[in-house]
Amino acid sequence: MGDHVLGIAMNGVTGRMGYRQHLTRSVLAIRDAGGVVLPDGSRVIPEPVLVGRSEQKLREIAERHGIERWTTDLDSVLSDDSIEVYFDAQITHAREAAVRAAIAAGKHIYVEKPTASTLGAALELAKLARDAGVKNGVVQDKLFLPGLLKLRRLVDSGFFGRILSIRGEFGYWVFEGDWQPGQRPSWNYRSEEGGGIVLDMFPHWHYVLEHIFGPVRSVTAHTATHVPERWDEKGQRYTATADDAAYGFFQLEGGIVAQINSSWAVRVDRDELVEFQVDGTHGSAVAGLLECRVQHRSVTPKAVWNPDAADPGRYREQWERVPDNEDFPNGFRAQWELFLKHVRTDAPFPHDLLSGARGLQLAEAGLSSAETGRTVELEEVVLP
Repeated sequence: MGDHVLGIAMNGVTGRMGYRQHLTRSVLAIRDAGGVVLPDGSRVIPEPVLVGRSEQKLREIAERHGIERWTTDLDSVLSDDSIEVYFDAQITHAREAAVRAAIAAGKHIYVEKPTASTLGAALELAKLARDAGVKNGVVQDKLFLPGLLKLRRLVDSGFFGRILSIRGEFGYWVFEGDWQPGQRPSWNYRSEEGGGIVLDMFPHWHYVLEHIFGPVRSVTAHTATHVPERWDEKGQRYTATADDAAYGFFQLEGGIVAQINSSWAVRVDRDELVEFQVDGTHGSAVAGLLECRVQHRSVTPKAVWNPDAADPGRYREQWERVPDNEDFPNGFRAQWELFLKHVRTDAPFPHDLLSGARGLQLAEAGLSSAETGRTVELEEVVLP
């Protein structure tokens, strides 16, 4: 086999994530490096075709990066036989129809999460892709970040003994938009446009928990809209209709308990914007996006509760840093490379649309739990 140029329609790359992580740091970086090497020594070389609504933005990006083709007409790229893959990083409520059309056109599918606005729609997309025989994948980038790769290494090595619990903290203060511009788009705070931190982050927590620790069996959640009024990109005040904080309690197979707080209304007193503490009978670890620190039971200090005296324990100094031991590429790029290999060689790729649907199931269950005040059990998600 010779080298293969793979045409990829990239929809939504005028947005921050689509442009920075998927276009420039992944697809263009792979293309400029000569492509992805396949087992037979040949290469698959991605060639992006930009798709979007703004002609001006598309033209500027194309000229900036030497991209030959761009269009505001999605139908034209879906009918083009030279384009084999459709990628979607649009806002959630615009994604379903575009992905459905791409599947009908016989394109392989790679999309951001959540894959649709509802579990039913996500499952239908997965079924359509299966029945059409097209390869499909959903972005699950955090699994490919250095901190979580080190955490996975610890789990696989048996470092923790029996894992007892996981505690996660994620979030930062998103400015309201009046006296300082908000650093997230305003649609994130409108439920009618697919916004909300549960819909955004619970799919992330699902694949992190599922792939590193085990299947999630139930969820109990509380949500809040802590900041009820915000100002949009045009400086107009609006009412926030979506949740900006969620406090989740997850029960995993095997008795592991996970607690994860997610908030866009919290100020950061952590080393990284997201951290997970994992406690086991033999050791504990704290992992962020980049770093991971551990404490084995043999060096665990004896903490003694005494509210009447200053605590002499410098607890944070008593943890050891897990070494890299390898070079970690950009997490988005690493998953793109796996997906390109999957398209060309049928290499395993577990991050498919059905996996994405399970993440959406957790988000819906979390919202239901918050509304009813009850624990919601998760049934197995299967395709008919």
